[in-house]
Amino acid sequence: MIEQIKERCKCSLKIIPLLVGTRFILPCVLAAESPDWCKNIPRAQFAKLEKIPVDSDWFQVYRVKPNVFAISEPRQYEEVISYLIVGSKRALLWDTGMGIARIRPIVERLTPLPVLVLNSHTHPDHIGGNYEFENVFAYETDFTKQNAKGNEDPGMKTWVDPDHVCGSLPAGFEPSQYSTRPFHMARFVKDEEIIDLGNRKLQVLHTPGHTPDSLSLLDRASRILLTGDTFYPGPIYLFSPETDFEAYVDSIDRLVSHEKEIDDLLTAHNESLAPASALSKLKQALADLKSGKIQPVEKDGLKEYMFDGFSILMK
Repeated sequence: MIEQIKERCKCSLKIIPLLVGTRFILPCVLAAESPDWCKNIPRAQFAKLEKIPVDSDWFQVYRVKPNVFAISEPRQYEEVISYLIVGSKRALLWDTGMGIARIRPIVERLTPLPVLVLNSHTHPDHIGGNYEFENVFAYETDFTKQNAKGNEDPGMKTWVDPDHVCGSLPAGFEPSQYSTRPFHMARFVKDEEIIDLGNRKLQVLHTPGHTPDSLSLLDRASRILLTGDTFYPGPIYLFSPETDFEAYVDSIDRLVSHEKEIDDLLTAHNESLAPASALSKLKQALADLKSGKIQPVEKDGLKEYMFDGFSILMK
């Protein structure tokens, strides 16, 4: 009977019998059983950062550097992190997250300045809130233009099923309708372009590989590099049809050439901060992978190459 109720409810549930009169009933409105990965959130690193109070049960916000805020979505399996960088005249929002909850009210809570959006790349988990903003910048590729039209791939709905979410989804969110909305790009950025926020200059670096439009963002004065999905502490995805492995290797070489200019990497998943030395470790890992020194293990039909602090997933 319990299995039949689980099937009818179409979700993973922890069955809690309720005593009504002299009978136990098993209603569909029950406590969701959290997936095992939920035990690891929030990641321990965030306890070392200043948490900023915001009116949201979906986003968590932390100050990672002066006038740099990490906007995290820890209760979804991808643990996406967007960043708000504030200058004296305007602010830059690096990615807009999953689109499960509106990110603009969070941004407006953090700064009254005009905001431009720059995407690290246009995978759906980084552009979900783009439609909320007028000033969206990106790198010009056919991949980018296609993603700006929105994405209604039914497979995205697995991102918001009970196995991929800790606790409840935001009020009013309808999982069966989940998609990324179309958005308008105000303009395209160029490689090595400088974006001046007022007393804060950021350099755009085109670092393709993970996707054709992948970017990194260098803040020399603050000695930080925002890496998007080019590097983060976890399984780095290099298996998508749009991935170019050789371009990725070249991009890591390029970032390593900037390593002495930075102290910290601000990454887009799992944990917010990683040491700049992780870039050299990644470069060596790629060399070991290509030479056959490191052998993969099978994981969900993919090959996972394991390294200290991260792994690489390939077909």
